[in-house]
Amino acid sequence: MSSDRGEHPSEARVRPAAKGRGTTEGLSTTDTPDETPAYPVLAAPADGIPEVIADERGLQRAADAVAAGHGPVALDAERAAGYRYGNRAYLVQLRREGAGTFLLDPAALPDLSPMQDAIGAAEWVLHAATQDLPCLAEVGLHPHALFDTELGSRLAGLPRVGLAAVIEHYLGISLAKEHSAVDWSTRPLPEPWLNYAALDVEVLVAVRDRLREDLQRQGKLDWALQDFAALTSFTGPPPRTDPWRRTSGMHRIRDKRAIARVRELWLVRDAIAQEQDIAPGRILPDAMIVELANAAPRTAEALQQVGSSLRTSSRSRARAAGRGTARYAARWLDAIARVAAMSEAELPPATVRSDAPPPQRTWPDRNPQAAARLNFVRERLGEFSEQHDVPLENLITPDTLRRVLWTPPDPLSDSSIRHKLAELGARPWQVDVVAPYILAAPSGPPVTDE
Repeated sequence: MSSDRGEHPSEARVRPAAKGRGTTEGLSTTDTPDETPAYPVLAAPADGIPEVIADERGLQRAADAVAAGHGPVALDAERAAGYRYGNRAYLVQLRREGAGTFLLDPAALPDLSPMQDAIGAAEWVLHAATQDLPCLAEVGLHPHALFDTELGSRLAGLPRVGLAAVIEHYLGISLAKEHSAVDWSTRPLPEPWLNYAALDVEVLVAVRDRLREDLQRQGKLDWALQDFAALTSFTGPPPRTDPWRRTSGMHRIRDKRAIARVRELWLVRDAIAQEQDIAPGRILPDAMIVELANAAPRTAEALQQVGSSLRTSSRSRARAAGRGTARYAARWLDAIARVAAMSEAELPPATVRSDAPPPQRTWPDRNPQAAARLNFVRERLGEFSEQHDVPLENLITPDTLRRVLWTPPDPLSDSSIRHKLAELGARPWQVDVVAPYILAAPSGPPVTDE
């Protein structure tokens, strides 16, 4: 425990991690079975594990307590990724000084607007906010101001930015993460899971305070605040055009009609997943969609033969392939038959036109000037990244940089570059860093040695 960490409200609950176990299950990332942990482990919330609130009266009592509290509000959400369809929250955790910790069940309480009113304009503190903001918005929670401890840690130059690592860095406490990938749609939720969930917000505000001081000391607080402000309007990634094209293994598809089979099989799988509220991969793995698209079986027997081809893969994927292939055989065969009846004009194109610049590897041949500009700017940004201990991708997104350098504004000037960067979503601090390098980049063809 670091000497300058200060008194922690959960100090009485901090204990060393267990040692000498036969497996690593339940041990923190700083512990091994035969070693003393580098940090004491935060084992339980200071006030014990709160009961899960699943009724309107309990929600209002919690909201009243949060409204009477003070300071920022730590929030987190647990989803059932890989188990259920979509990205819904199945548990929401909040903690505020003077109020305590609350665990809310969004499955029973799909509208948490009383808590939104209670929080008001108070600052939210989250870790990796983009993961939780969309599902929190679905239950009526929207931040007016926020502090993202993961993003802030990146800007502060921390080598590891997972929540456990950040807590270790700033508070000298280890936080076990053994339940991060469980099925949070389970009811009732087991007590060890609830303990884990409550701990996720137990010290988040304390981390925020230390991290803010660190960013201020490094002269990066304004950068972070601009990035945080931008996140308050984040609603999730934009919808993808033809999301079925991201099926893993698409590079193995042989022809346009097989591409159409991928599309139809993917759409059928998605419909079944919605109907059953099951993650699509548990209905039929991507690998099986690709196998069926290439083989195009016409009978149930042929379908099962294709399914058996995945038995040499991982056991869990093989089980999913076998169950999904057999249970919904008629629907897979219907999808394949639809494609067989399609005309050439009805088949999807092999590729989709995009307004994005071409792959970077083609730039030297297709646009040598743009390639020279990109190399120049990336070198300068790499130097800036090292000097200021900020990841390169946090200085500017690769897509934004490629777009500006592939088709620079005309006429090229400091103001036109700044306008273009801002138009593409760069924050003012990012524009200040990047624009001078773009303006200084070579404007003519690269000079080569004779």
